[in-house]
Amino acid sequence: MTGKLYLVPTPIGNLEDMTFRAIRVLKEADLILAEDTRTSAPMLKHFDIQNKVFAHHQHNERQASNEIIKFLLTGQNIALISDAGTPAISDPGFYLVREALKFNIAIECLPGATAFVPALVNSGFPTDKFCFEGFLPLKKGRQTRYKFLATEERTMILYESPHRLLKTLEEMATYFGADRQLSVSRELTKMFEETVRGTVTEVKAYFETHPIKGEFVLCVAGAVPAEGDKKKKKYGDDED
Repeated sequence: MTGKLYLVPTPIGNLEDMTFRAIRVLKEADLILAEDTRTSAPMLKHFDIQNKVFAHHQHNERQASNEIIKFLLTGQNIALISDAGTPAISDPGFYLVREALKFNIAIECLPGATAFVPALVNSGFPTDKFCFEGFLPLKKGRQTRYKFLATEERTMILYESPHRLLKTLEEMATYFGADRQLSVSRELTKMFEETVRGTVTEVKAYFETHPIKGEFVLCVAGAVPAEGDKKKKKYGDDED
């Protein structure tokens, strides 16, 4: 009998967001894979989880996955966690899941914390349809992606690091327009949680005079459809 691969979400800041089920699965797993063992150590210690922990990150994911599959095939249960949030959402996990499926290994993803959901709900933008972009390409393809997203009518969600935030806001003003509505959340669930809303210009001006710390989630209002497009049949309308 093969083992099972568990994808276990961990808190994005507030340890009270850890679920009872997640703690149980981590304690019962034969092995825990962590994006950064040093980052996960305090959280695991807090919940008295003493299992063996090995690193599984973007630099060793493909090579390590072969060995992990072997362990799973011998019947061991393995739990994958990222530094924060749900594995495989802008974090390692996708490749391992895909490889496990090739061997018909059971996979179970627990529900739990992920940064973009509270940021989206806090934004006040439509939540019935949205697109998650994660981190935009750093160089190659970045401009092309902006041009593609400029006409996206759904709410858009992006992740950004603090040292690139102002540059990204400057680029958004160029490709989306300075008046496009934006909601930027940082330090979600933590003591200094903050959400700043306004036009791209207003949000950029705010962060030019305030500390830029923590990880950022940007929610961008969808483009207003062109006049001709407004008359087109809406998605989901019945056929004639």
